[in-house]
Amino acid sequence: MDLSRFKLLSFDCYGTLIDWEAGILGALRPLLKQPGKELSDSEVLALYAELEAQEEAGEYKPYRKVLGKVVQRLGRRLGFSPSAADVGSLAESVAGWLPFPDTVDALQRLKKRYRLVILSNIDDDLFAATARHLHVPFDFVITAQQCRSYKPSLNNFRTMLERAGVGADAILHCAESRFHDVAPARQLGIATVWVNRHANRPGASASGQGTARPDLEVPDLKRLADLAVPNS
Repeated sequence: MDLSRFKLLSFDCYGTLIDWEAGILGALRPLLKQPGKELSDSEVLALYAELEAQEEAGEYKPYRKVLGKVVQRLGRRLGFSPSAADVGSLAESVAGWLPFPDTVDALQRLKKRYRLVILSNIDDDLFAATARHLHVPFDFVITAQQCRSYKPSLNNFRTMLERAGVGADAILHCAESRFHDVAPARQLGIATVWVNRHANRPGASASGQGTARPDLEVPDLKRLADLAVPNS
């Protein structure tokens, strides 16, 4: 792939830039200490992916509410009754979810050559808290709250195309989820990079399953920056 032909790099945030699996597990583990119901990390993440997808598939509601509903569904599935504080705890934890070790440096290198954009299934205020960890000024940010839909809806990607002011052939979308990101981007003629963060992690991903084929696969953002801006 000739990476020099792209003008804009768009990024999924949680799972791609931010280690959301560590954040999810850190928030949910205290709620799941039920005798006789011990779950492995992989089982927790698989269950999270299933329940989140169910909540996002219905009528639009803010991501903060999606996360609260996920906690309530976990309680019904596993036989415990979360308190009001428990229901809000997953959303409250998002502000503390941290970038992968390679994220910030790679974004700073990529910023030298490309416009950078966020396209994320998140609320505006939750991303604002995350942005403080990324230390890079994005050219614009598109959230599910702004679109009133969740990826893999094509609406989110069409919104990005409208705001980008360039054709689909000038955009490279970079994401960890083949289901939420690679598949819909390809439908609109947007080239994709699969940032396969889960390659060295056993078991299920919090992003669920996907089979769409990306144009390029990398293990992390450092590798993408090495390819795109080799002398930086």
